[in-house]
Amino acid sequence: MVQNKPMSLYERFSYFLIENSFIKGKVNTTLFIKYVNNDIMIVQVYVDDIIFRSINKKFCKDFESCMKNEFEMSMMRELNYFLRLQIKQISDGIFVNQAMYTRELIKKFGLEDSKISKTLMATTTNLDKDEQGKNIDIKFYRSMIGSLLYLTISRPDIMFSVCLYVKFQSYPKESHLITVKHISRYFKGAIGIGLWYSNTGQFFITSYSDADYTGCRVDRKSMLNLSIS
Repeated sequence: MVQNKPMSLYERFSYFLIENSFIKGKVNTTLFIKYVNNDIMIVQVYVDDIIFRSINKKFCKDFESCMKNEFEMSMMRELNYFLRLQIKQISDGIFVNQAMYTRELIKKFGLEDSKISKTLMATTTNLDKDEQGKNIDIKFYRSMIGSLLYLTISRPDIMFSVCLYVKFQSYPKESHLITVKHISRYFKGAIGIGLWYSNTGQFFITSYSDADYTGCRVDRKSMLNLSIS
């Protein structure tokens, strides 16, 4: 991890990397990638911090030297915690999860003594606006949804369940809160799950989908459940 002091303009840094054969990301323009034969170098810019990684250690040393010749900066320790992401780097690859953040959420939502849910949601769950239901604290409900959305960074498996309840943020009822708490209680038994990036071989993303035609009680649109492994 590199910290640039003083902070240089993003445009200058971007131009420098592109001049050195890096490719700027089309979706995330703060991500830069460089390919050399079968090796890859990844550079991520966050405000005035720079995170870089490559399987080839020589790439890292060359990049560090190149950057110090162009910018005034200092090297920091190997990245292991960033924006509530825990990063474990070992010889076989990198493991990313949010175990500490998950524990914070369980405590924040007052679910320390609650029972563990074995699944993210019941198979029979099919919520509607529940207009006659009991009103709840809107800010608390939105806080839970926002916190769970951030957790999807390392847990894409929860994306469908969390996004299902986003639509009720403007008029949440007690029935919606109960089901969101069900998701949070699931994490009590699955805190250590995260993303594993192996450097010993190829890995593949497999997705599964299940369409429930006109299954949404709110607008009668089809509901698509997509899971990734």
